[in-house]
Amino acid sequence: MIIAVDGPAASGKGTIARALAAHYGLPHLDTGLLYRAVGVSVARAGGNPDDPDDALAACDFPDELLADPELRSEEAGPLASRASRHPGVRAALLERQRAFAAQPGGAVLDGRDIGTVIAPDADAKLFVTASVAVRARRRHAELAAESLESVAAEIAARDKRDMERADAPLKQAEDADLLDTSDLSIGAAVQRAIALVEARLQDRA
Repeated sequence: MIIAVDGPAASGKGTIARALAAHYGLPHLDTGLLYRAVGVSVARAGGNPDDPDDALAACDFPDELLADPELRSEEAGPLASRASRHPGVRAALLERQRAFAAQPGGAVLDGRDIGTVIAPDADAKLFVTASVAVRARRRHAELAAESLESVAAEIAARDKRDMERADAPLKQAEDADLLDTSDLSIGAAVQRAIALVEARLQDRA
């Protein structure tokens, strides 16, 4: 069983994907970490994530890098968004993600193009979202040093980059269920996600 979870930054998709993986006993991949690894690798090499050649050269990173705490830093997010705009980068990481999804028993993957590009035939697809204001408050709670306004501006800018990129833009797959977490607690959002997946599995039975 493959479950695809897509959505913008700070929507709750990662938390929901991890909960679904635990609920169904499936391996989980936060595909955003792959792009964060590329972005961080470019920065460490002194390159420019906006340069397609620099970004592509950083795609050959070791799996061990995915465990590096720096990948989950706030600085890594914009680097990942900038590097992920390049078609060559997305192509380089495509098979890595598809191989994870195709493993025996299935998997849960979260990102921005799982249901549309990586696993278009997934058994269940969720598009998790929330308002910019809510997502900014969530991210600001983690980044007290930054102003709420600056966090909201960065989230809006990242949404724009992700939705307007030519290759595999962030968008809801036609057969994905929308889950707006703006007014939901984590527990309620997870329960709603499980219910949506169960409904899809019943439809396929």
